Amino acid sequence: DHDPLVAALPSLRPQIEALADGAPAMPLAGLRLLPPVASPRKIVAAPVNYRLHHDEALADQAIHHGTNILPIDKAGLFLKAPSSLIGPSDPVVIRFPEARNDHEIELVAVIGRPANRVSRDQALAHVAGYSIGLDMTVRGTEERSMRKSCDSYTVLGPWMVTADEIADPSALDLHLLVNGETRQKTSTAHLLRDVATLIEKASAFYTLMPGDLLFTGTPEGVAPVTSGDVMTARISGIGQMEITVC
Repeated sequence: DHDPLVAALPSLRPQIEALADGAPAMPLAGLRLLPPVASPRKIVAAPVNYRLHHDEALADQAIHHGTNILPIDKAGLFLKAPSSLIGPSDPVVIRFPEARNDHEIELVAVIGRPANRVSRDQALAHVAGYSIGLDMTVRGTEERSMRKSCDSYTVLGPWMVTADEIADPSALDLHLLVNGETRQKTSTAHLLRDVATLIEKASAFYTLMPGDLLFTGTPEGVAPVTSGDVMTARISGIGQMEITVC
């Protein structure tokens, strides 16, 4: 019921670091990067968790499709299918080319130890690390969990940065470009509900387990992508990844 590597990370980390010191360097260009978490049991996601994205969703019929866009405190969180997960070396494969398919860059928290009804004050102690996520979305009237769970519609990478390397997850810059053009750019300082609050909320409903992923929401600037596009996603303190669309 959990990812065994993430669960064992505290005990394995000294050995990993010792081996890394003597390991030969390998150019990233020659590697296929898989998702840094191999088997999350749950992918939890926060809707409309930036004020300006909430405003643009309300204003744009092509985003809301006549559905009721509730604020996050009323909408709660939703789940994405783990089968939608890919790493940055694999392409996003457009499932419904006749529909609008949008990019959504997000900070992702990786749960490191069980979290059941934890308080906000204790929540970050349950985080193993952070990664960059793309919550790809088919626009339409179906439930979020359906439109966001297509194969390849959850991108995670390029790696996981351990929590001790991120002093404040509420002070990270996000930047997404498509074919070199900026689409989304903001800071996690503008999250309506921060990482700790989201963990408190999620763990009130179900136990979060090691390897579970928490997508924290996307800022304004969501827009469609089509086959042939290249998305570049960056988050300060974590890194950058390029994902092709086909």
